[in-house]
Amino acid sequence: MRLGAAAESYAEHLAEVRRLSPATVRAYRADLTDLVTMSGDPELVDVDLELLREWLWQATQRGDARATIARRTSSVRGFFAWAVENGRLAEDPALRLVAPKRGRTLPKVATADALTGVFERLASAAADGDPLALRDHALLELLYGAAVRVSELCGLDVDDIDHRRRTLRVLGKGSKERVVPFGGAAARALEAYLVRGRPALLARREEAVASTARSAVFLGARGARLGPRAVYDVVSRILGPELGAMVGPHALRHSAATHLLDGGADLRAVQEMLGHASLGTTQIYTHVSSERLTATYRLAHPRA
Repeated sequence: MRLGAAAESYAEHLAEVRRLSPATVRAYRADLTDLVTMSGDPELVDVDLELLREWLWQATQRGDARATIARRTSSVRGFFAWAVENGRLAEDPALRLVAPKRGRTLPKVATADALTGVFERLASAAADGDPLALRDHALLELLYGAAVRVSELCGLDVDDIDHRRRTLRVLGKGSKERVVPFGGAAARALEAYLVRGRPALLARREEAVASTARSAVFLGARGARLGPRAVYDVVSRILGPELGAMVGPHALRHSAATHLLDGGADLRAVQEMLGHASLGTTQIYTHVSSERLTATYRLAHPRA
């Protein structure tokens, strides 16, 4: 069996047996396709450690990020472990393939004052009743107010909102369901959108998307359920000028987590709200808060 055919079987295994998300399967498939292209699609048994190291070295030479190379290493190690387990190979050539150590990258965080200005402008634009302006206001308020992932936001249905308790029921990574709270500002923006904006967008729906859009909270200009790419574009357009870079929805999640910790929230409570499986993942936000404190100390303390 050739490498390319085996890689495609592995991608199907990830999707159908392990039931990984489509985005994760696409990432694994892309990594393995790059290996197939670089190597000329040899027989699976002819792939050795030297070839795999050459593949990673070429990625380094063309300037791929360290995190990308680490992910590619993980992809091929998982693939060859599967190949051995399923009897396609007798020995695993990736056993001694080592990923480069990943440096810690602190998330980009907007200040509370900057976000206040953003939300004030969004509220002003939504006051005229434009359906998309109402949607964008509610969308950003909820990304920040509930600190949800963009996939969780896009998957929201109307029945997932508890207006009385101000909570959302979201489906996170690993199909784990959790309930997250949101604040008064998000509640007001969301109600305005659901009452005045969403019905207008839903009325624009095309017959092909009617069944899927009817229950979705956030809709596109043509009435279909809003997708992650569209949410990224909206957030980047609105928030990019504030942070001086192309930023996506995760910047609001990062900002919410950091501001919660700055305000004295318990780390484990923030972990639960964000849906992190490991407390270590949440702890990166304590480093952001610590850096901000250090910067303030250096500017203000007479003995700094």
